[in-house]
Amino acid sequence: MLYGAAWRAAKALGYRRLITYTQDGESGGSLRGAGWRVIARRPPRPGWHTPSRPRTPRGTEHIARTLWQAP
Repeated sequence: MLYGAAWRAAKALGYRRLITYTQDGESGGSLRGAGWRVIARRPPRPGWHTPSRPRTPRGTEHIARTLWQAP
């Protein structure tokens, strides 16, 4: 219900696209049930830190992700 509500709210605000990611090992069953579709599979990243944008590691580095898009 939350994914559907988020997409309806985004459309009401004029958005044409809504995306989210799941991490490797997450099934994405609730996204599939809400009609979302897989757009891409992303390889693991070494981290989000860059010299121009320093970031503290959060434990989500080196994990592959799946990109989903609302229907």
